[in-house]
This record gives sequence, structure tokens and C-alpha cells, in this order.
Amino acid sequence: MGILVFLIILAICLAVAYVVSAPLRRARSGTSAAQPAAPRDVPGRDDLVAAREAKYREIRDAELDFRTGKLSQEDYERLDAELRAEAVEILKRLDELESA
Repeated sequence: MGILVFLIILAICLAVAYVVSAPLRRARSGTSAAQPAAPRDVPGRDDLVAAREAKYREIRDAELDFRTGKLSQEDYERLDAELRAEAVEILKRLDELESA
């Protein structure tokens, strides 16, 4: 009787662990249930995604430079406006590419 109870509890624990870890397994495989995967076969898409991520990184770096005193308020505002305008252009091109 004790072994049967142990096996039932073990099976329940394994089932719970499987269900709870489903989002982690999906994240590792690169897909998400909440956000459908974007088409990967669009030519130039990967380059635009990389450019978008690089531009976001530049924006964060400029903000960090301003906060640490490496950039003046005026320089930061000018640089931030330029970087954000470039990011918007990249996002527009990416949106046009994916909607086509």
C-alpha cells in the first residue's frame, strides 16, 4: 500500500512539474503561445531585426552615458532624438516588410 501511494504522489508531482515548466520549454525553443512566431523567410528581416536591437542598445548606452555624466544634457537630447528617429525608421521598414 505504501509503494502505491508513493507512486501516485510521484506521478502527480511529475505531471505538475511538466505543466508548470511548459512556458520555460517554449521560451527555450524560441516560440511563445502569447506571441505567434514572425515569418522567418522574409528576405532582409533578420538584418532589420539585428539593426533594431543594435539601435535599442545604442539608445540605452546613450542614456547610461548621460546618467554617468559622460554626455551633457544638450548632447544627450540631440543624440537621443537622432537615435530614436533612426529606430522609428527601422521599425517602419520592418513593419512594411512583414505586412507585405
